[in-house]
Amino acid sequence: MVGMTYDELSVLKAFSQNHKLPYPLLRDEQIKHVSAFNILNTEYGPDHQGYGIPYPGIIYLDADQIVRAKFADQGYKKRPALKEVYEVLAAQIQTQK
Repeated sequence: MVGMTYDELSVLKAFSQNHKLPYPLLRDEQIKHVSAFNILNTEYGPDHQGYGIPYPGIIYLDADQIVRAKFADQGYKKRPALKEVYEVLAAQIQTQK
C-alpha cells in the first residue's frame, strides 16, 4: 500500500513523519499517474493552484502492475465503502491464486 499526491517531497516527508505512516508516500510529478488512471479532478483547470488533485480513491494493481480494481468518485466528500472495497479486492486476490 502506498499513498500518492502531487505535493513536494519535503511536504510528503514531513507529513509521513508527523503522522507516523506505516506506508510510503509517492509524488506524482506532472500528474502523470493521475492522468493515466483517469482520476484527475476536473474542477480545477491548469491555471488553478489545485490543478493535479485527483478524485480520492483506491487503485488495486496486481503483482504484474495491471489495474484490477479502481474506486474513485467525483468530489472529495464521497468515499468508497470499505466493505465494498474489501469484497472486490478479496475476490480479485482469490482469482489470482
